Amino acid sequence: MIQTYGIFFLAYTAARALKLQHNIAAPACLIGTSNFFELAVAVAISLFGLNSGAALATVVGVLVEVPVMLSLVHFANRTRHWFGKDPVHQ
Repeated sequence: MIQTYGIFFLAYTAARALKLQHNIAAPACLIGTSNFFELAVAVAISLFGLNSGAALATVVGVLVEVPVMLSLVHFANRTRHWFGKDPVHQ
């Protein structure tokens, strides 16, 4: 969780400093934050088997990632005004 929030806030701060539009900054920061847990689950299952501890650990990682990413989406939507007017939605 620390890594996910840290990467997002670092990227979000940089996007704001670069004066990116919100409709570019928010998705880019969320994509950069994603850990591609789906790939980790597939690799763990193929290497260690469906009943392994590694497979279980990666599945739990996905279950943690979903609410964390939703909280970041909520934050990005609430701070849209930090980025000024979006020319597309004026």
